[in-house]
Formats: sequence, structure tokens, C-alpha cells
Amino acid sequence: MRLLVAEDDRASGRILESLLTRWDYDVQLHREGLAAWEALRASDGPQLALLDWMMPGMDGVDICRRVRALDDGRPRYLIMLTAMDRKENVVAALRAGADDYLTKPFSPEELRARVEVGERVLALQSALQARVSELEAALEHVRLLQGLLPICSYCKRIRRDDDYWQQIESYISEHSEAKFTHGICPACYQEQVEPELERFRSDMAARQGLPIAGGSDAPQPA
Repeated sequence: MRLLVAEDDRASGRILESLLTRWDYDVQLHREGLAAWEALRASDGPQLALLDWMMPGMDGVDICRRVRALDDGRPRYLIMLTAMDRKENVVAALRAGADDYLTKPFSPEELRARVEVGERVLALQSALQARVSELEAALEHVRLLQGLLPICSYCKRIRRDDDYWQQIESYISEHSEAKFTHGICPACYQEQVEPELERFRSDMAARQGLPIAGGSDAPQPA
């Protein structure tokens, strides 16, 4: 994973770069705040950063504020590095947008643990963004069923964009997660099914030579 280090002290910068490279991070080292900000704001810039508080050009707190003001949808995890360990300094850094705060001097084990936390948080944020994108795509898919649909007044087929007429149930199945089961409503049962049943009974009675109920051969009331 790529990781940006902003540290104006050359010796501290080399130590951080050496440690992080040993832990398989691709380190991008900057010794001036403005260069670090330009790298972080880039669309393909590192998403995990260690920022020294005091730097020439732009300090770490200013970088945090500017990164949080970005509206590009890219998650970034910012860890502030500083020798200032007073509570008000910690609060100021976190309010400016830092995700974590590490005071100098720090042990390599603590640094690695904090960086690994940042890596996990970024992975979770990326997974959440992917899920949100999937849901937005699903909503867009559902919106395809909204608006006016050309439908035949007789057979109830729907005309697709390619001028092909398609059964309404197959059209909806293609454009949504809906599945169909078939039944008969009471009105259609009376209008369609009962006449068919009556014709079937009449045909069967005629074949067997039986009187047809309601016909001329049926018994007449006395």
C-alpha cells in the first residue's frame, strides 16, 4: 500500500521511510508541507499519510483541514506526528481532521500498529463505498420501470426500445428482481373460466348422449 510521509527533519524522515519500507509500504516522502498537500489532493495520491505538525510552507494541521474540505469521494487516513503532547494540541489536530495522533518519540511497534489500523479503516471505507455503488446501480435499475411504458390495449404486451413487443411479465422480470406466479382473479373466472367449463360440460354431455342442462332436452318444470 502507498503511504505518504511528510517530515521536514531529514534524519526522522529517513528513519520513517526505512521502517515503513521494511513493512512493505510504498513510501512517498516529502519534506515540505505544500508538496505533501499537492500529493494528497491528487486523484491517484496516497490515501494513508503520516504528517508532521511543524513543516515549512504548510503545517500538518492545515493539510488535515484542506484534505477534509475535499469533495472527491476518496477516503484518506491521516496520522499526525508531533512532539507536542498537550491535550489541547491533540484536540486541535483531531478537530482539524486528523484520524490519529502519535507523539514523538514513539516506538516502531506503536507506529506499525497505528498504520495498520489506518490500513484496515481504509479497506472498510472502500468496501462500504463499493456497496453503496452497488445499491445506487440497483436503484438506477429500478428507475428503468418508472415513467411511461407503451403497452398494447389488447394483448397487453410492452414495446421495448428496439420496437420489439414483449409480454409484460418477461419485461418486468428482465428489469427488476420481481418474479411472477399465475392465478385467476374472480372477475376473469366468471367471464372466462366458467363459460369454458360450461362448454366443456356440454361437449361431454353431447358425446355421451346425455341431456344438456338448460337445453331443449332438459326436463321442463310441471
